[in-house]
Amino acid sequence: MRYISTRGDQTERRFCEILLEGLAPDGGLYMPQRYPRVNAFQMMRWRTLPYHALAFEILSLFIDDIPAADLKALVERTYTAATFGSEAIVPLRRLEEGLYIEALSNGPTLAFKDMAMQLLGNLFEYELGRRGEQLNILGATSGDTGSAAEYAMRGKQGVRVFMLSPHGRMSPFQQAQMFSLQDENIHNITIEGVFDDCQDIVKAVSNDLEFKRRHKIGTVNSINWARLLAQVVYYFAGYFQATQNNTQKVSFAVPSGNFGNVCAGHVARMMGLPIEQLVVATNENDVLDEFFRTGTYRVRGSAETYETSSPSMDISKASNFERYVFDLTHRDAARLAQLFGPQLVKEGGFTLTPEEVARIPLSGFTSGRSTHADRLATIRQTWQQHNDMIDTHTADGLKVALEKRQPGVPMIVLETALPAKFAATIEEALGRQPARPAALEGIENLPKRFTVMPVDADRVKAYIAQVTGA
Repeated sequence: MRYISTRGDQTERRFCEILLEGLAPDGGLYMPQRYPRVNAFQMMRWRTLPYHALAFEILSLFIDDIPAADLKALVERTYTAATFGSEAIVPLRRLEEGLYIEALSNGPTLAFKDMAMQLLGNLFEYELGRRGEQLNILGATSGDTGSAAEYAMRGKQGVRVFMLSPHGRMSPFQQAQMFSLQDENIHNITIEGVFDDCQDIVKAVSNDLEFKRRHKIGTVNSINWARLLAQVVYYFAGYFQATQNNTQKVSFAVPSGNFGNVCAGHVARMMGLPIEQLVVATNENDVLDEFFRTGTYRVRGSAETYETSSPSMDISKASNFERYVFDLTHRDAARLAQLFGPQLVKEGGFTLTPEEVARIPLSGFTSGRSTHADRLATIRQTWQQHNDMIDTHTADGLKVALEKRQPGVPMIVLETALPAKFAATIEEALGRQPARPAALEGIENLPKRFTVMPVDADRVKAYIAQVTGA
């Protein structure tokens, strides 16, 4: 398996080369040259496998430069009941006939990001040890990526983490999870802006190839292909739990801001998983919903990026969206360079041609949006009818899922976090505080370490240079 850039750099790279890189040198995202197709025999065999074995089978189709025995050991060490709370790893909860929630948030930071990040931490440590190298990870978070990355990388040999987050725009619990970590290899930087400003800084630093190479900069954001690849696994796992045979179709509803989670579903569908619909659910920051309704991708500025009660989706520039458009345009790299290069910067968006727009429903995608009032109503209704407490982002997904259900097609809503991370909104909806693990009681009161900076990539680069001494 070889990987190429969405923007035309045809240099073929192997998995472990792109594992430590992030963006391609031309500013594009790495994609496999082709998607491996899964046949009926494989699907039949995979249906009975435990999660770690299923993960090994799927990852092996994309990773051929790590010895099979080593990859198997890494996956087995990652996906354990001790880390994720059950042997199923991602158990399915039935709300009613044909409607399920896939539990993805039982890892160390109570968010679905742990599913990929725990594997990424082990992959990084393995490959850096193999090379005898160091890596400085630069990332941006709107809430959950940061803590998942830091918990996965804390104490890992050869790794430092520099995590950018929007100052004051995460829930108190999310902030405490990140800022209370005292590990020397963890550095939190809060940016006086919104998530998209943080993300732009990460891209600006990554596009400075000389700085990137000198300081050995890598990324754990979902622009990193390895992270997205790990997420493909739970689409197969959810499908097998919701169906009795491999001829049935299912739909997935995915709360989405940065498009990485639902893009993994797109990859699973391209591999042959029988997915009827991929339902993109946004909050008030509805740039993706607008695209799927109109074919126009209109990036919002900071002033138009709303602070909501599902803050991990307060994003108006979806990094992984480029991967999907690459496939939608039949992998026309010149077209992608045009759309996501100067045109996006200059015009703040683009509109697809009518021919390209016509391909959207064929790709299985549909969308909807949810508001704060919708979230409260969905949380309340789900608790009253099913005795199931869901977080704000999962509520966005469930609200849109109910609108998009089709007769006879099971709908699986991907859970993105546990309610404890967004206690204020849960209390507003239900008049009660959500339970939280005993180990996380009082986390908001712990001492915090973070550095506040303006929206300035050069300031971030100077900080990294100071810490690394390079």
